[in-house]
Amino acid sequence: MSGTQTKAKSWSGNEIREAFLRFFESKGHRRVRSSSLVPHGDPTLLFTNAGMNQFKDVFLGLEKRDYTRATSAQKCVRAGGKHNDLENVGFTKRHHTFFEMLGNFSFGDYFKKEAIAYAWKLVTSPQWFAIDKSKLYVTVFGGAEVAPGSTLGVDEEAKKFWLEQSVTPERVVAVPGLKENFWAMGDTGPCGPCSEIHYDMGPAASDLGHTDCKFPCDCGRYVEIWNLVFMQYNRVVEMSVPPDAVNVRRYAERLEPLPKPCVDTGMGLERVAAVLQGVISNYDTDLFVPLMKRAAELCGVDLEREERLEGGKGGAASLRVIADHARATTFLMADGVLPSNEGRGYVLRKIMRRAIRHARLLGQKQPVVLTEMVFAVQRLMEEAYPELRGPSFAHVPRAVKAEEEQFVRTLDIGLEKLEDDLRPLTAFVGTPFEEKEAVYSGEKAFKLYDTYGLPFDFIADAARDYRVILDAIGFERAMEEQRTRARASWKGGAKEAANPAYAEIANRFKTEPDFYCGTTGKDCRIEAIVTKLGPVNELKPGESGEVVLDRTVIYAESGGQVADTGAFYDNSESQILAEVKGAFYPVAGLVAHKIVAKETLRVGDRVAVVADAARRELIMRNHTGTHLVHAALRNILGTHVKQAGSENSPERLRFDFSHFAHVDAEELRDIEQQVNEEIRLNTEIETNVTSLEDALASGALAFFGDKYPEHNVRVVTIPDPRAARGFYSKELCGGTHVKRAGDIGVLKIVNEESVAAGVRRVEALTGTGALEHYQRQAQLLTQLASHLNVGQDDILATVEKLTQTARQLEKQLGEQKRKGALGQLEDLVAQVQVVKGVKVIAAEVENVDREGLRQLVDSLRQKLGSGVVALGMPENGKVALIAGVTKDLTAKVHAGKLIQALAKQVGGSGGGRPDLAEAGGKDTSALKSALSSIPSLLEPLL
Repeated sequence: MSGTQTKAKSWSGNEIREAFLRFFESKGHRRVRSSSLVPHGDPTLLFTNAGMNQFKDVFLGLEKRDYTRATSAQKCVRAGGKHNDLENVGFTKRHHTFFEMLGNFSFGDYFKKEAIAYAWKLVTSPQWFAIDKSKLYVTVFGGAEVAPGSTLGVDEEAKKFWLEQSVTPERVVAVPGLKENFWAMGDTGPCGPCSEIHYDMGPAASDLGHTDCKFPCDCGRYVEIWNLVFMQYNRVVEMSVPPDAVNVRRYAERLEPLPKPCVDTGMGLERVAAVLQGVISNYDTDLFVPLMKRAAELCGVDLEREERLEGGKGGAASLRVIADHARATTFLMADGVLPSNEGRGYVLRKIMRRAIRHARLLGQKQPVVLTEMVFAVQRLMEEAYPELRGPSFAHVPRAVKAEEEQFVRTLDIGLEKLEDDLRPLTAFVGTPFEEKEAVYSGEKAFKLYDTYGLPFDFIADAARDYRVILDAIGFERAMEEQRTRARASWKGGAKEAANPAYAEIANRFKTEPDFYCGTTGKDCRIEAIVTKLGPVNELKPGESGEVVLDRTVIYAESGGQVADTGAFYDNSESQILAEVKGAFYPVAGLVAHKIVAKETLRVGDRVAVVADAARRELIMRNHTGTHLVHAALRNILGTHVKQAGSENSPERLRFDFSHFAHVDAEELRDIEQQVNEEIRLNTEIETNVTSLEDALASGALAFFGDKYPEHNVRVVTIPDPRAARGFYSKELCGGTHVKRAGDIGVLKIVNEESVAAGVRRVEALTGTGALEHYQRQAQLLTQLASHLNVGQDDILATVEKLTQTARQLEKQLGEQKRKGALGQLEDLVAQVQVVKGVKVIAAEVENVDREGLRQLVDSLRQKLGSGVVALGMPENGKVALIAGVTKDLTAKVHAGKLIQALAKQVGGSGGGRPDLAEAGGKDTSALKSALSSIPSLLEPLL
């Protein structure tokens, strides 16, 4: 398809995406690949939700790139956080969890005039999208108070440029207020007016049935297809500390013109596809229809028939949910997100479970739908998104299948739990124990919703069937609390935001990294000193602060490698000036040293910087060891293994990776052996700087959750002449490494565990740390052999023999306890009471385990022939209760209902069959009174 041809037929979604990118390439824009859905280094975002996210530091002036114009097709997810409208997806025409944002960006290059001209040409030109101009409207900012005391008027400049494109005046509408047509990156930073292009879908698209409404009616008829953001201001919040004021700060907010205004635009691919394909709903485009058809096949339903069923219980709504959520699931997991109970993994799990639930609504109870749907998504979108091929995708189907199977099991358990929760609330209907109003706790209902995936309407229906009131307010409160926890779980893991002063410092210079060359550097100039109150000119002895140098040998924490520690000296290295506690990147290109001054330090001073060389050596051994472990894991477990986090410290290395089973002892042994073989091979580590494209082409591993520059990426290679590709490991990495593999000495894996669903962790020691570990293990064996009075080779056999003996003794003890329980039988029979002609035994017993208590109840029922037995005992600080009823009395006395009444008295709960039930409680002091209440409980029933 050529961008210069007029398309007479309907455009496909793939053609629209490609045409957009080619159009802007023809206008001098760099085509930039989509960034990961997991934002790199941005604690303000749960998921990437806009095309500009990956360019945020460029807009803020913190990062410079070798281009000033860019275009991209960005994958986005909006679910969770403030964009949490998950329940709407599938039931509206345009709500999605996953969507694609087409965008063009100018970083201080062109501005409103060119952006508007480009947009209008692409949208209306016969050579491009050729959308009917009579169907289009545009909006401009209509004025508002944008800061206290600062009011902006109508964006007349944008209006003028639209009119120059021959847009008629009545179709250029000024919209006042900040909600629709003014955009800000945050409370501070770049902001500016917006201009939007809207398309008239016609009266049939109105959600309110309007037949003759006018733009900008928001009934659904007029759909925004493109938003142009003109970043021309910088919102500044200044803090001042009044003289002699203690803990008093004043803030002033204002807008300043940006020296280089920027452009950020976003066109929703799904929306423009609906326009160009002549349909009203995004779900009727070729981006979704093939997925909905596949979902219908997997659920055994007919798509056309289901489209006529829109009641929410199945129907096309459920097919839309499955199609949308399959896209989100596939892309999130390809970018390294795995289902879990917190943060991003929690949102993914909710998306997946909602899709599975809607498959069940359509009648498909087997855990197969979502697993197969990810292949459908792959087939549809792999051309545009190469990460859906090869290693990045390999683990996705297995992970989805595991989650789908687990959820089906969990759902069945949840249904049982719901029954167990509701049954006691109605257990005493028609008895003296009936409560005035049975209410099912909203907190309990939410637990079933959150833990087992039971939908709220399902819980509400079941409560109604049981004639129980559901506490909906409590449910909503619990849900809001969970949202708060979820936000905290991903925000809390982020680093503290850097001081805003660093943005200004970054405009002046960058720190030159010398840590790859050694651990000592002289004549380094102090460029800035920053404290909590902002930039200062000096630090006095004993004061703490952050110091920026023109160059440094201190490695700043990044890429899983901890920061160096060290010191500042005078240039003769005879006097220590400051202790360096660590270092970090407050913004791209700047290294901030966390220091405690020993002498007065001033901006402009020159210092010698010394990193702790011995500590650096330990870290380097562990970092290179991590690369070896990663390669061995992929070789032995499979190429689905993908890094999910790491830490390389002086003490040990920790590596988290995607894998869906326990790594057994034999596999760990093979991994460890392979790594140590590479260490003994002692090849020289190679480090090269190249372009991202060349690095990936050479076979280097990159991770979609990480952010890499287009150029000057570091590639660390551990060669292996025996390997077909000539290397054992090759990764993009900015860390420091040993010179030769043999410098590691030895690597010992000391731990393997699960840290989240589908994520495993290995921990290992290298060099002297590994040697010390071996020595401790050897000492432990020596001590153990001494205690057992055997040789080391006989320890295992001796321990096995002792274990077998202990088990036999435990078994004998249990048997003795049960014999002792039966020995109490006659004493208990002697305690029989008669209540309205029915024999009743209610007693406390001791020195019996649970099984003995059950046997005792069974024996007493047999002895009585006809009657009721209730026994209780203290058990490890708690209460155990069992009630038994002979078969002839269960129509009158239900053991489960009786045990519930007893359990309440001892602060517990329980349940069971009409003839036998068990309960537990917390209040041992109430056991006697509970048992003594049994006659009064039974009288009304007999």
